[in-house]
Amino acid sequence: MLVVTLGDALLDVIVRPGEPLEAGADASAETIATPGGQAANVAAWVVALGAEARCVSKRGDDLTGHVVSSELEARGVELVGPVGGRSGVVVSLVDRGGERTMASDRGAAPELGPDDLDPAWFACDCLHISGYALLASPIDSAALHAAELARADGARVSVDLSAWTRIREYGPQRFRELLETLAPDVIFANEPEWEMVGGAYGLAPTEVVKRGSRGAVVLGETRAEIAPAQGKIVDATGAGDALAAGFLVGGPALAGEAAARCVAKLGAMP
Repeated sequence: MLVVTLGDALLDVIVRPGEPLEAGADASAETIATPGGQAANVAAWVVALGAEARCVSKRGDDLTGHVVSSELEARGVELVGPVGGRSGVVVSLVDRGGERTMASDRGAAPELGPDDLDPAWFACDCLHISGYALLASPIDSAALHAAELARADGARVSVDLSAWTRIREYGPQRFRELLETLAPDVIFANEPEWEMVGGAYGLAPTEVVKRGSRGAVVLGETRAEIAPAQGKIVDATGAGDALAAGFLVGGPALAGEAAARCVAKLGAMP
């Protein structure tokens, strides 16, 4: 099985303070720097779960971009797309309960355009589109074109709605109309995103609603419950990406297993 992802491949800097942060002070923390970005995360988890993955992304022609590229390739992800400009960096602050707050700089990623795409990249079983790719131009046009290319080859199309704050800024109704144009086969969303776009009125044949500590529910043609992770939650960064990869590769059971593996450690990558 080959899953192609489209969106961001950038650097994740995960910071887990060991004590409260205070303005002007210096606090101890556990930190890691790894490849990240929703498209890259899903692709890496797909490979870790036994399938093949290709990530389509524009990344910077700088030290950060070269590090991200080499690290993803070392994880077995085929990384394609134009190189140029400045790489993106996301800083994720993780509290003691494992909840994360992100500050995102996407760098060159939103500059991916339809003309940058090679139709051969989308000969796959599933195309997974990051919702962030629908919230900026010209990458939104690239995402729509990629969906056309993938469907022409018989692939399913899935999308993760991504951040409710960005959807609110973009305009919920406008975003829903874009989703209707994309017509994905599978949608992944957390509860705030789901409510913001009116997901209860139907968006795709299969809809996976992520409910945090309460697990997830699969709606639509197939209905199922995905149990929440057991044990200590170290870091929620990337849990939704791991869940999406697991669902695409092996369905609800594997989705739950992948998400549980993700939150049990620091960082989004497997």
